[in-house]
Amino acid sequence: MGGDEEEKTLFGFEEVPAREKARRVAGVFHSVAARYDLMNDLMSGGVHRLWKQFAVEQAAVRPGQRVLDLAAGTGDLAARLAPRVGPQGLVVLADINESMLRIGRDRLLDRGLAQNLRFVLADAEALPFASDTFDCVTIGFGLRNVTHKERALQSILRVLKPGGRLVVLEFSHPTSPALKRLYDLYSFAVLPRLGRWVAGDEASYRYLAESIRVHPDQEALKALMEEAGFVEVHYDNLTGGVVALHRGFKP
Repeated sequence: MGGDEEEKTLFGFEEVPAREKARRVAGVFHSVAARYDLMNDLMSGGVHRLWKQFAVEQAAVRPGQRVLDLAAGTGDLAARLAPRVGPQGLVVLADINESMLRIGRDRLLDRGLAQNLRFVLADAEALPFASDTFDCVTIGFGLRNVTHKERALQSILRVLKPGGRLVVLEFSHPTSPALKRLYDLYSFAVLPRLGRWVAGDEASYRYLAESIRVHPDQEALKALMEEAGFVEVHYDNLTGGVVALHRGFKP
């Protein structure tokens, strides 16, 4: 009874078959890839650069270490991580979206960053790496787009070395009711219009706003990480909780 019912998940506010979500998310990022960096600057007033710098500092990687940057997109985190691991280290940029990965690769090559970088098309839920491979895994603004977050967290835990660190930078839930009201107004009244004017795609930026609202809040994501097996899980609220940075370790 009920065994034939198809699994459902949320794509923004819309309930869709789970098997369709990855395809729909891919469509969003194929559409916005060319203007992704410009839109990030416009949407955040450039503050996303400070969030990412804080994430890299919390990653605390050292020369010679191996880092996996998941949902690497256009390479903002990887560009900051690569100098820290140095020529003897390695940063693997992995993304499920080929358009984003290609733009990231070209952008980093143009900046002269290539020696210690690798690029891999990969699904966070089933990472194609051996167990106990990486000293650190970072994922910036990508976890909310994953269909089965618990599977992705378990996959990340598997590829981390014992003692390795996961750093999750993600939009979250404002802690102040006043800020939440302002943020909602901006997200649903301004952001889609900005997407239409700059990227020619209002629908994708409406999805991005909705996907933030249905993503687990700070405490719920902390609990998900702990359930997946991470220990010493902590988070910091940035910009009043608009963004949160979670950290956890593989025991």
